[in-house]
Amino acid sequence: MTSADLTDEPVARQQAADWYRSAVTYQLYIRSFADSDGDGLGDIGGIRSRLPYLASLGVDAIWINPWYPSPQADAGYDVADYRNIHAPFGDLQQARALIEEAHAAGLKVLLDVVPNHTSDEHPWFTAALASPPGSPERDRFVFRPGSGPDGDEPPNDWQSVFGGPAWHRVEGGEWYLHLFDVKQPDLNWDNPEVRAEFESVLRFWFDLGADGFRIDVAHGLIKDPALPSLNLSQQQILARVKVPDHPYWDRPGVLDVWQEWRAVGDSYDPPKVFVAEAWVESSARLAEYLRPERLHTAFDFELMRARWHAKELRETARISLEAHDSVGAPVMWTLSNHDVTRHVTRLGRPQQRTSGSNAPEFPQGETDVALGTRRARAAILYALALPGGVYLYQGEELGLPEVEDLPEEVLQDPTWERSGHTERGRDGCRVPLPWQRGGPSLGFGDALGWLPQPASWGELSVEAQEGDPGSMLALYREALRLRRELPQLGHDGGPLVWTGEEDQVLGLARGNGFVCVLNTGAVAVPLPPGRVVLSSSPLEGELLPPDAAAWILVDQD
Repeated sequence: MTSADLTDEPVARQQAADWYRSAVTYQLYIRSFADSDGDGLGDIGGIRSRLPYLASLGVDAIWINPWYPSPQADAGYDVADYRNIHAPFGDLQQARALIEEAHAAGLKVLLDVVPNHTSDEHPWFTAALASPPGSPERDRFVFRPGSGPDGDEPPNDWQSVFGGPAWHRVEGGEWYLHLFDVKQPDLNWDNPEVRAEFESVLRFWFDLGADGFRIDVAHGLIKDPALPSLNLSQQQILARVKVPDHPYWDRPGVLDVWQEWRAVGDSYDPPKVFVAEAWVESSARLAEYLRPERLHTAFDFELMRARWHAKELRETARISLEAHDSVGAPVMWTLSNHDVTRHVTRLGRPQQRTSGSNAPEFPQGETDVALGTRRARAAILYALALPGGVYLYQGEELGLPEVEDLPEEVLQDPTWERSGHTERGRDGCRVPLPWQRGGPSLGFGDALGWLPQPASWGELSVEAQEGDPGSMLALYREALRLRRELPQLGHDGGPLVWTGEEDQVLGLARGNGFVCVLNTGAVAVPLPPGRVVLSSSPLEGELLPPDAAAWILVDQD
């Protein structure tokens, strides 16, 4: 080894450790990605068969939604065993093979961990039900006596995220907390046994080769031990009224948990990484999760919730970047995921928000899919031009819209039942992917998928878009290729300078000679001088049309 090699080795090690700072990660909703055995559910075999597609798309990593044994009351977010694989998805041997094959293809692998709650079929919870009040088995969860003269009322007025009370009474009279479905009992994170168990779970999968975890409900876990009632009306709950010192969301103690987890990740070489799903009140608060001794990254939901308006998109990104920069963390931009309406549909709706809410709401109303598609094409160029990393949700590279007319009899999201059939839930963004123009499930598998696909999706399939230079798939591939090749892009590609403060036109410059322009207005606008290397829509001479974005390289003297 030469002296130059010795000098380069620490740099290479640091680059290996910092891969996540600019990474583009593809979210695999395993049930709906690809089915290899014809049972209608996606599986590990399906993912393995499509690794060449993911590599050709140009992503750096994949995130796989929960694949653990589960009754599937909430699509796998009700975990019965954190150290195994749900049998319809495969087994541990296949999981190990997938991780190895992904690494060989140049892809990092992030798994999903669910620490706020287990399944009611988890051995710990079945033991708790078989044990008396006050027992160590029950102390792993949040059991309390009821209120009222006979204890037949819930301990407080907390409501489930999926609708209805957040408490369920068991034989013997006690109640247990479930902030989500009744089959998802909340764990007691004040119990040291719970903390030790999850550190062991992390090490199990890290030792198997996983590169990191996405943390479900990272703003949860810790509850005020006094369990105070919120005293909110149902209307206030729906309006997401902010509550100072909230009794179960974003408690200060949750940051201690993430500090403990960071120490686990940092004990590996290269270190393992975390990305948090944390719905908190501001980018500044989110930054507290991302201090160097805590988590590496968190999804930026603010850009997802911004309206299609250049000034709002610019200010949203500016605030997020400033907050993250204050703690030295990269922003993880995302436009869609398995919990929200697909952004082709959101961007095709009128962009006003529901009145009376303290938090930004997603647009509602009739959808113009063609308009939403144009805006989605522009939105990805904007996101990929910003410093930081980007998370893609499977199917967005095909321009898939939300499926809003699924028959009621096929709906499976627990929100549908718990809301008394008033909220359809999230199934519309979870419909299996179309890989081919035809076939029983458009190439998803050899049989019908667990949710039906619209027939129109055949023309949005991978097969239909391959070779079409104007397709959404071609745009994503080219944008990801350029993002890898242009030194101005990624987290460390160079400082960001906003080039204007217009309401309808957004401009940003990166590094030495890169410019992105986004037009959210109703008229075409002049492009700055330079060479256009990519545009989301055909240009009108030297004008950028409405609802379009362009990447431009400017010659530097």
